[in-house]
Amino acid sequence: MSQTMSSSATNSSSKRVTFFVCFLAALAGLLFGLDIGVIAGALPFIKQTFTLTDHQQEWIVSSMMAGAAIGAIGSGKLNVILGRKQSLMIGAILFVIGSLGSAFATSPEMLIVMRVLLGLAIGIASYTAPLYLSEIAPENIRGSMISMYQLMITIGILVAYVSDTLFSYHGAWRWMLGIITIPAIVLLIGVFFLPDSPRWLAARGDDNKARRVLEMLRDSSEKAKHELDEIRNSLKVKQGGFALFRANRYFRKAVYLGVLLQVIQQFTGMNVIMYYAPKIFDLSGFTSTSEQMWGTVIVGATNVLATFIAIGLVDRWGRKPTLKLGFLVMAIGMGVLGAMLNMGVASMDMNAKYFAIAMLLMFIIGFAMSAGPLIWVLCSEIQPLKGRDFGVTVSTATNWIANMIVGATFLTMLQSFGNANTFWIYGSLNVVFIILTFMLIPETKNVSLEHIEANLMSGTALKDLGK
Repeated sequence: MSQTMSSSATNSSSKRVTFFVCFLAALAGLLFGLDIGVIAGALPFIKQTFTLTDHQQEWIVSSMMAGAAIGAIGSGKLNVILGRKQSLMIGAILFVIGSLGSAFATSPEMLIVMRVLLGLAIGIASYTAPLYLSEIAPENIRGSMISMYQLMITIGILVAYVSDTLFSYHGAWRWMLGIITIPAIVLLIGVFFLPDSPRWLAARGDDNKARRVLEMLRDSSEKAKHELDEIRNSLKVKQGGFALFRANRYFRKAVYLGVLLQVIQQFTGMNVIMYYAPKIFDLSGFTSTSEQMWGTVIVGATNVLATFIAIGLVDRWGRKPTLKLGFLVMAIGMGVLGAMLNMGVASMDMNAKYFAIAMLLMFIIGFAMSAGPLIWVLCSEIQPLKGRDFGVTVSTATNWIANMIVGATFLTMLQSFGNANTFWIYGSLNVVFIILTFMLIPETKNVSLEHIEANLMSGTALKDLGK
């Protein structure tokens, strides 16, 4: 009886510790979301202060993504040398510097430089946090824990929208950008309490520390020992990183799939809405600043609430069914919104305008329940241990390069193709993504990282890696 009670207490304690560790790591997502969301509300006031052209606005938006791509590329080496914990700490320091620098920017050029610094921080965070979470969380909750990272991103976006709206009454864009310093300091403090990744420790030959971390995070010492044995087996692969990429065609397939997944996520069109939400509300006939700002808050709230759908479904329903449904919902939302813009919704009655916004929110629900969190989940799962740093570096850098392209071309697309055609292009892409999900994307729920790796390295087709 006492042994059963002791086992139950250990189980409960390990779950609390695991959740706490994962929550702290996911705080990096909060900063990620804050810096993505804040520019939507601040941009109109920055435009007035510095008298910006459309291209200058696009550069202010997309400069952060350029920094993020550089940060993601550098994160691979950083994570190999310093580990996940120290990399997150460096990211937190850059968040603090970039936020303060943006608030005190005296020119568009200085603001762009500070947003590149913030991009470096986001690149490090977007690389390290999902990777760390995938290596810390047990397989039965791995999907929901990585999805919590995405939830924190959506919460950050919502908080930024609310903050922007409140500060917008005074045109205080410097406060919009500077207040992000506070959560950046909280993240910096929180990272001190995180353990190092057991897989990174084992890769460095520190099996004793790796075992202690696993015993803290798992239900029993037997489970910790079994997992450490699996990790050791994975480490028997002699080559790693780029050398493994050159030598092993199966690893190359996993890297290419990671690249494709990140391109898919960005070209759903979600970040167009995140960066230019007030502009989209303007196109839909909501012309006052107050309407646009509060509409943007509704966008952020919808994004947060719909992410809970992903957290609930990802480890029960699975990755593939959730993705297929999400892409379908996004295709319908973008397609109908494009049709409403084509019919001139800005000059229609309020019911038509509200319907257009409902389609916009429908699209957001589709993204938040599927491609938003699940792409990060899959990219963290499909790479073998000896090539994980390299594979995740390439896929995360791809995310930010694609993100930069989307952010830097949206206003130009509206001018070149027209409002309706621009949204129809993104709607059509989501139909293509449904087909790609059927053909290439594996189902990985409740499968250990080491089992996925064994399937990959034995030549199993990509869509069957989780079998």
